[in-house]
Amino acid sequence: MNAEPITSPDSITAASDPFSIAALFTAAENILDIAPHGDGLINDSFLVRQRSGEAFLLQRLNPLVFPDPAGLMHNIRLLGKHWHGGEDAGPTDANPRRAIRLLLTHEQQDCHYDQAKFCWRAWHFIENSRALKEITTEAQAEAAGAALGEFHARTGDLAPALLHDTMPEFHVTPCVLRNFDQIIDSTPAQDGPDVAYCRDFIHRRRAGAAVLEQGRARGILRERVIHGDPKVDNILFDRDCDRALALVDLDTVKPGLLQYDVGDCLRSCCNRAGDNPDQPGQAEFDPDLARALLTGYLAKMRGLLTRHDLACFYEAVHLITFELGVRFFSDYLAGNRYFKVDDSEHSLRRALTQFGLAASIEKREKQIRLIVNELQSFTRAGNLLI
Repeated sequence: MNAEPITSPDSITAASDPFSIAALFTAAENILDIAPHGDGLINDSFLVRQRSGEAFLLQRLNPLVFPDPAGLMHNIRLLGKHWHGGEDAGPTDANPRRAIRLLLTHEQQDCHYDQAKFCWRAWHFIENSRALKEITTEAQAEAAGAALGEFHARTGDLAPALLHDTMPEFHVTPCVLRNFDQIIDSTPAQDGPDVAYCRDFIHRRRAGAAVLEQGRARGILRERVIHGDPKVDNILFDRDCDRALALVDLDTVKPGLLQYDVGDCLRSCCNRAGDNPDQPGQAEFDPDLARALLTGYLAKMRGLLTRHDLACFYEAVHLITFELGVRFFSDYLAGNRYFKVDDSEHSLRRALTQFGLAASIEKREKQIRLIVNELQSFTRAGNLLI
């Protein structure tokens, strides 16, 4: 499992085909069908249907995004042992539909490196589940918040230092801006009103980019285990109701500030237009969904939050939305090397969407802070704060 990962996108063509890799996790004659699955922006995922009736999700990690697959898999194994004392790798209960399990190869390994040094792994597929494109009801928002709260609660006693930080600059906004500056300095200038808008938007807001990191440096925000990417389509819902079954996609689990997680969940779930609206201007932050999401989150976080944690929730959602816009814009300028795109302008449109959403959040700052203050008063009365 310690093979050196590939570093060149040209090597992608040399990766093994999904069928031959799937046959390492099940008998070849048991494979009924393999098809691309999901809309992930990073890894390649395939749903493998078996003649036995069960299915599993086969994934090929993107080495440009995850250059340390061994460290990443270490983190997932550690979570499994912490939660269950076994191989399950996600929040679960007695209901088997909520179990997220890594499958083993015939050689009893939980991942495989092919000849091109791509890392592959397979997950148990949760049947009768669904991933939402966007949140449309307060019940869904509350369930999403509860899923994230369960994750944070169940990792609250896991020492962050035990995890590999496989993406040390991920969700550290000043580092994201430093990378943006390097790209600006090293790539030819690009024209157009959208590019000019994005550059100006970043310039006007960059002074506040270190607000959460300053809280960490002062010791009022402490490092914990975070999911790293709790967006709406990483939350599996029951197909028949609005109950959240599991928070999936654990590749970005790392030591960090839970504010980045809370902010990203609010960003993704409280915009009824979703992350890919027809027009970037359709993105708009919904305070009612935010109230429901935070209610679900706080219900799971009894005794695990400080007043400082709650006080930074507005900064969290505003900052992470701004940060994602910077990341999309940076990747557009760099030639779309990080995120999957449908066309050369796709990441530019994504950046415009996030910057529009950030502007919407700014307009609702007073309302969002009032919601957080009301919930803070409630949690204080209910002894939820430490």
